[in-house]
Amino acid sequence: MARRFSAPYQSEPVSSLASWARNLAVFSVVAVLVSIMIVRFGFLEMKPALATFFGALACAGLSMLVGLAAFVAIWQNGSRGMSRILLAFLIDAVVLAYPAYLAAQYRKLPAIQDITTDPIDPPRFDALARLRTGEGTNPAVYAGLYSAEQQRTAYPDIETVELDLPVQRAYEVTRELVTKRKWLVIDERAPQPSRRFGRIEAVARTPIMGFREDLSIRVTPDGDGSRVDIRSASRYFESDFGSNAARISKLIDDINTAAENVKPAKPQMPIKLPPKVVKK
Repeated sequence: MARRFSAPYQSEPVSSLASWARNLAVFSVVAVLVSIMIVRFGFLEMKPALATFFGALACAGLSMLVGLAAFVAIWQNGSRGMSRILLAFLIDAVVLAYPAYLAAQYRKLPAIQDITTDPIDPPRFDALARLRTGEGTNPAVYAGLYSAEQQRTAYPDIETVELDLPVQRAYEVTRELVTKRKWLVIDERAPQPSRRFGRIEAVARTPIMGFREDLSIRVTPDGDGSRVDIRSASRYFESDFGSNAARISKLIDDINTAAENVKPAKPQMPIKLPPKVVKK
């Protein structure tokens, strides 16, 4: 360790491989940030945006290989550059951590992207259907029986929400939660006397990359109470890595919590009329 700060060591040249490892790592993190901006703001189509992202991951992987080669070279010839290698490894770990997590989720979860609380009669995409007609997008129609069976095995707790609230109040509670999440509402129809069910169609974004995932929420009367059905589907890719199920589960929990905290309507007291005075 003392040799590291000695004059002879300081005069040693810096390993070019160490410099390359650091430069590739810095380039990869810049490319990842650029690809995220491209996806979030829609500067390019999905395919070139993903090409930028995967190119950044390739640079991070190459940086790690070059860093290992630089470590061997420094060990053999005593050149400098260990700090650059460590910096490269740190950056590479940050860049590759999230893709590694997604890869683990892909192996663990079924390759489905359309999740709903009611596979028999899932909420439809009406206004959102026109946004799912481009190249590479998933269709607006429900994925079908195979997806329902896979969902039942992987996410057995995703079921219709049954509330002891009238349909109008249940719709208002659900709409408030959609607003709180800052989802982009594409279409909404509150329950009406002629059409007693309510519907909300909205677009959510994944946390990091900002991929669009579409939601359709249906609120229907059920006796004195109501039922809330939710459908969340990825606009792109065959697997959602569990994001739609997680979104629905969290919304179900929040709807139940909000419904429990709804104050019952105060009964209206009958208006007492003054006694009539009979004139004699």
